[in-house]
Amino acid sequence: MADVPGGLDWIRAAPEAEEGPGPWIEIAFGPEDAVYLRETGDPDNVVATTRKKWDAFVLGVQAGEFDHFAEPEGRGPVV
Repeated sequence: MADVPGGLDWIRAAPEAEEGPGPWIEIAFGPEDAVYLRETGDPDNVVATTRKKWDAFVLGVQAGEFDHFAEPEGRGPVV
């Protein structure tokens, strides 16, 4: 578990119209290029990475590099 600084501004990654507890992923950008991630259902379990690695991950998602992990409606992950 990451050593998380206080006072972070957590951003919930949920569809715009969605309300309620999720489960959703939340992200916070911290000092010294740190990026923190957690699940709404387990906010004390935080994972940390760097801004450079986070940006590379986001570019990979946008490029479809992780599409095989998506769960089509009513089915498990595509492998």
